[in-house]
Amino acid sequence: MAVGAVIFDFNGTLSHDEPILLALFQELFAEHGKPLAAKTYFDELAGLSDPEIVRAWLGADHPAVAEVIAERTRRYQALVADGSSVPEDVRVAVRYAAERVPLAIVSGAMRAEIEPVVEAAGLADILSTIVAAEDVTRGKPDPEGYVRGLGLMGGEIAPSDTLVFEDTEAGITAAKAAGMRCIAVLGTLAPERLAAADEIVPALDVGVMERLL
Repeated sequence: MAVGAVIFDFNGTLSHDEPILLALFQELFAEHGKPLAAKTYFDELAGLSDPEIVRAWLGADHPAVAEVIAERTRRYQALVADGSSVPEDVRVAVRYAAERVPLAIVSGAMRAEIEPVVEAAGLADILSTIVAAEDVTRGKPDPEGYVRGLGLMGGEIAPSDTLVFEDTEAGITAAKAAGMRCIAVLGTLAPERLAAADEIVPALDVGVMERLL
C-alpha cells in the first residue's frame, strides 16, 4: 500500500527512554507518598500522556499534580536533552523516511520534553509538526492526537495512507481508531500486548523503512 506520511510516537519509539520514564515517575511518586512498581507502570500506565499518568496515580484532585508534571519534565530534560536517548539507527531511519514522505510526531509527552531531544538528535528540521500532550484534550488511546497531527500535515493525506510507529497498546489503539496503519516496535511491551498492530518489528531501523516505503 502507498504511504503518504509517517507519524512517530516519541517515548519508547523514537526516544528509547521508557526505563528513564519509569525511574522518574517512581522517584516523584515516592516523594509524594505513593510508590509505583515497575509492573504496575507497564501494565497500567505506559502509553498514556504525562498528565494522565500523574492524575491516574496520584488522583485527579491531588494538589501536587501540576507540580509533579513540571518537575517530571525538568528532570527528563536534564537527563536526555542532549539527544542521547535517540539511537543512531533510529536517526538514520527517520532521515531515510524524511527523504520520501512528510513526517510528524504525536506523543503524550510534553512539548518541552520532545523538542530539545529531537533538536539535539538532528531531526527537528525534517519534521512537519509535533503534537504534544498539551495540544489535545484527550490523550491516547483516544485518536485525537493522530487526527490533529495529520490535519496539520496539510489535510490532503488520507488516514489509510498514513503509517504510524508505536510501542504501546494505547498508542496502537489511537492510531487504528484514526484509520491509520500501525507498526508496533518491540522494546516497551511484550509482543502479545501489541497484537492489534498491523505488524510488529523488533526495531525501528532503515531496513524497516526501506521495506515499508
